[in-house]
Amino acid sequence: MAPENHEGPTSLLQSFERRFLAARALPTFPWQTVKHPVCVQHLPSVKYARCFLSKLIKKHEAVPTEPLDALYEALAEVLMAKESTQCHRSYLLPSGDSVTLSESTAIVSHGTTGLVTWDAALYLAEWAIENPATFTDRTVLELGSGAGLTGLAICKACYPRAFIFSDCHDQVLEQLRGNVLLNGFPLELHTPTDPSSPKVTVAELDWDEVTASQLSAFQADVVIAADVLYCGEVTLSLVRVLKMLSDCQRKNAPDVYVSYTIRSQDTGKLFITELDRAGIYWEELPPHASKLFPYEEYSAIVILKLVLNGCHSVGK
Repeated sequence: MAPENHEGPTSLLQSFERRFLAARALPTFPWQTVKHPVCVQHLPSVKYARCFLSKLIKKHEAVPTEPLDALYEALAEVLMAKESTQCHRSYLLPSGDSVTLSESTAIVSHGTTGLVTWDAALYLAEWAIENPATFTDRTVLELGSGAGLTGLAICKACYPRAFIFSDCHDQVLEQLRGNVLLNGFPLELHTPTDPSSPKVTVAELDWDEVTASQLSAFQADVVIAADVLYCGEVTLSLVRVLKMLSDCQRKNAPDVYVSYTIRSQDTGKLFITELDRAGIYWEELPPHASKLFPYEEYSAIVILKLVLNGCHSVGK
């Protein structure tokens, strides 16, 4: 992973701003935080804001300087606020725009982990922003979209012709539709007001029940997935879907990119074994240069590019 650049006050503030808006751990404490315009409009977790302000006040009180009433007033507001099971996280894009998501405050809720953003989604979004031509003017299908970070970043930064978010969990789909609308993209049959804006769809897609005709109907040029290899059953289902795509779009098979965090030796081993068994060629993409989003710097995250039609000899 490329570490965040902390040289100079400008990069320090940018790094801090990105980490604060995404509600990540903060190594240092520059200025604009809970009163940031994005934060005022889309409130972060009450617990996160309370912990942040308490720690910031302790840091401030530890140096010989005048007390800042604004800090204590902000903390008082947060202490009076009610906790919620939902919060907002915002991720800044190089253009100055941002992706804001409503997410669960718990890693697991409603029986799923799909209501929060995972590191591999951030990593894949970074790669996409560095490689916009992969998505520009193309139809993109995302498998297991979760909270929607990767897809929304691609929609805002890479100008696809159409983007299809998909998932199978009712609560995830409801939150996902809300996040798409929150970021200014109309859904389904509505015509985008901005002609450069992609047509965006949210589809219910159960990997164990989807048919070849359903997949073919999407006419995807690119297929992506991030952090969906969290158990053996899901991995096998994913390979089944990819094999189905390979068979039903043999003449125009989509480019496929799968990003995942290596949490154990078995995380990617089964996936690669099943890809080989299905005759799907793959290659690991080299790490990209920039780090735009806050995630664990030492996370082991990889992106595999898959070739579904078997026409290319890809190094393994």
